[in-house]
Amino acid sequence: MYDYISKNQQKIEEVKTDFELALDPKNRWIQLSSITPWDDLVREYIKSLNPRYGSPGLNPRVAVGSLIVKHKLNLSDEEIVRIIQENIFIQYFLGLDRYHPKPLFHPSVFVDLRKRMGIANYDRVSQKIIQFARSEELKEKGKGQKRVKKNWGVLQLDATVADQYIKYPNDLELLNDSREWSEDLIDIIFEASMLPKKPRTYRRVARNDYLSVAKKKNKTTKVIHKAIRKQLNYLRRNFGYIENLLDMFEQGAFPLNHTEQRYLWVIQEVYRQQDYMYRNNTHQCEHRIVSIHQPHVRPIVRGKARSKVEFGSKLGVSLNCGYARIDKLSWDAYNECNDVEAQVEAFKHIHGHYPEILLVDKIYLTRKNREWLNEKGIQITNKPLGRPKKETSYAKSKKKKLKNKRNQIEGKFGEAKNGNSLNKVRARLKDTSKSWVAVIFFVMNLNMLYSQLIV
Repeated sequence: MYDYISKNQQKIEEVKTDFELALDPKNRWIQLSSITPWDDLVREYIKSLNPRYGSPGLNPRVAVGSLIVKHKLNLSDEEIVRIIQENIFIQYFLGLDRYHPKPLFHPSVFVDLRKRMGIANYDRVSQKIIQFARSEELKEKGKGQKRVKKNWGVLQLDATVADQYIKYPNDLELLNDSREWSEDLIDIIFEASMLPKKPRTYRRVARNDYLSVAKKKNKTTKVIHKAIRKQLNYLRRNFGYIENLLDMFEQGAFPLNHTEQRYLWVIQEVYRQQDYMYRNNTHQCEHRIVSIHQPHVRPIVRGKARSKVEFGSKLGVSLNCGYARIDKLSWDAYNECNDVEAQVEAFKHIHGHYPEILLVDKIYLTRKNREWLNEKGIQITNKPLGRPKKETSYAKSKKKKLKNKRNQIEGKFGEAKNGNSLNKVRARLKDTSKSWVAVIFFVMNLNMLYSQLIV
C-alpha cells in the first residue's frame, strides 16, 4: 500500500504553510520538481513493493526523492532527514501538500530504499530523460520529431572505479581483524553451549604481538613475515575450537545467526588466502579479499599517478551530449574493450541510430572492434593500424579538436567523484553500493536536464 500524487496534480498555490509565505516558483527545488520524471521513477520503485501485504509504507515520491536530495546535496543520511524536516521547498519537491515540522522517516530507512532501486531501474528512467532531451534539441534545430536515419552524434566511452569507503588493506591488519572476529564467535558459541570452561585463546598475547609490529614506523619484510605467521597460527587454533564447539550442537540448534555465519565464512577465506600467500612467498591470489566487512570488494589495478590500485566496483560508462549511463558494473577487474559493441548497440536502442563518431582510448580499439565499427560506418579519431597516412593541417586540427572532446567524459568522472563522492561509496552491501552509484549518475543527468531546460 502506498500514497502517491502525480506532479500533474500538484499545484504550488495549494501548499499550506504555518507562515504568511508564498512559495517562490523560481526556487531551484520547485523548478527541479517540474522536470523530474516522477511517474517513471515511482513506477520503477513500486515494482519492488507488494501491495497485498504490510501496512501502508512511505510515499514512493518521498522515498525516491529523498535519495535524489541526498546525493544532490552530498550529505549523510542523518543530515538529509534534518534538511528535509527544515526546508519547505524540499518538502514540495517530495510532493507534500503542507509543511511537516517533524522528521518524515528514520535515517535507517535509506538502507531499505537503496535495496529497492538498482542500476537497471535508474537506467530505464535515465534513458527516458536522454530521449526527452534529444527531442527538445531536435525541436530547437527545427527538425521536430523526425527520425534521424543516418549515423549522428558523438559517443564517448571510458571506464572508472567507484571506490568503496574502506581502510587501505594490509595483510597483517586483515589477519588481526579476522582473529578478533574468531574470538567473538568463540564467545558466542560458548555462551550457547553447556561447557563449564571456555577454550583458551590467548587473545591478549595475540593482540600485543600485533601491536608490537603495527606501531613500528619502519617494518622490515622479515618482521612482517614473522608477525603474519603468528597471526595465522592464532587463527588456525581458533578455527579448531570453533569446529569442536559446533560439533556439540544438534542439527536444529545452530548457535550462529546469518550475519555471524557470513563472517565465519569470510574469515576462513581470508585465512586460506593469507596462508597460501605466506607459504608461496607471494602477494597475489585469485579473488583476494581486502575487507572482511565487504568481501565483495576487489583490488583493481589502475596505474594512475595518484593511486596505482583502487578498491571498489569498475564502471563502464558512456557519455552523449552530457548525459552519462552506466553500461556495466563489475566487482572484478576486466578489459573494457569487450564492451564496445554492447555500448554502441545500447546507443542505437535509445536514439534509433548509430553514433557518427566514437571517442575512446586506444585500449578499446582492437582489430576486431575496428572492423566492426568500420562496418557500421562509425568514425574514430585514434591512429589507424599500419603505416600512418599523410594528412593535411586542416584534417589534423579537426582530429585534435575531436580528441579534445574526450575530456568531457573525464570531466564527468571528476564531477561524480568530487561533487557527488563517487570515490567514497559508504554503502556496505553489494546491492546498496550499486544503488548508491546509480543514483549519483541519475542525479548528474537530472542536473544536466535542469541546466538545459531551466538555467
